[in-house]
Amino acid sequence: MEQHIGFPLETIAIFAAVVIFSVWLDLRLHRDGKDISIPNALAWSLFWIFLAIAFYFYIKIHHGAEFAELYLAGYILEKSLSVDNLMVFVAIFSSFGIKGALQHRVLYFGILGAVVFRMLFIAFGTTLFGLSTWIEFLFAAIVAWTGWKMLSGVGGDDEIEDYSDHWSVRMTQKLIPVYPRLHGHHFFVDRQHVEAMTAQDPSIAVARKAALYATPMLLCLVVIEVSDIIFAFDSVPAIIAVTREPLLVYSAVIFAILGLRSLYFVLAAAQKYLVHLDKAVAALLFFIAFKLALQASNHMFHWPGFNISANLSLMIILGTLAAGVIASLLFPAKDEPDDTGAARQAKVEERIEARDREI
Repeated sequence: MEQHIGFPLETIAIFAAVVIFSVWLDLRLHRDGKDISIPNALAWSLFWIFLAIAFYFYIKIHHGAEFAELYLAGYILEKSLSVDNLMVFVAIFSSFGIKGALQHRVLYFGILGAVVFRMLFIAFGTTLFGLSTWIEFLFAAIVAWTGWKMLSGVGGDDEIEDYSDHWSVRMTQKLIPVYPRLHGHHFFVDRQHVEAMTAQDPSIAVARKAALYATPMLLCLVVIEVSDIIFAFDSVPAIIAVTREPLLVYSAVIFAILGLRSLYFVLAAAQKYLVHLDKAVAALLFFIAFKLALQASNHMFHWPGFNISANLSLMIILGTLAAGVIASLLFPAKDEPDDTGAARQAKVEERIEARDREI
């Protein structure tokens, strides 16, 4: 596109106002610490999707249909890539024994961190694209490699990974001592509480004395943040492949990830039914890699001479995701024996207890 949307102040102001108010409203309505029900999570997921679609129509009216289609394609792509990431969060929460409303609190602060990190990644990524056409080939390789990793990992029967022994956890323990018990929704506890609890229960051990101690909530948040940064290396190049307009990329990404807190609880319940969706997402990544390589070839060698329009990209993304959902409904996964899930959960709990004793 020869024209650029740039950074219109009115659009930025409306985007910022909507996001800030919606985040405040979400936090205020969930401040009571109650567990998040599936109907509540579904309602909030639809609310965030409604906001994203409303912003699409705003862009379409004020900046044109092509910019709006680029934004919507980026939003849908980021949303679909997030599905696989959320399944990793399931394993992370299991590793730390975080349940219910505590998961919502960790996700809230984790996603606020993601908002900042994605801004940095997008600014860096869009700048790189302007340096050389070869960068497009590099990004195409990164996106294709991500798709291959996702496709090769589909259907695996690996055990739940123990994220309580993640390298970021060990690094955090070197910076601040850890109190190996949950304390409500707190990320930190003071020295008086730790001394009182260790006096009551001699089995509780801390590495050293300090004025402040981290709880498993903080360790879980650290792993969530590190995981999201790693995800950004995969997703940001894919989104930039759809459009290089920083405002469109960032608004699409932000609307997608702000709805992840509520979407997490829906997908955690529905993951066993969407068994082929990750294959569809992997196929989308291969398409994005092809689109990037095609654009780079056109710029550098002036062949083959045709482009994939924003409208066609949007239809391919929607069609591929729909195919994944339909395939999941037509060809569901075989049910595992009832004791398999219980055995895995028991192993996770044993790892958590062992890790607490080590701390």
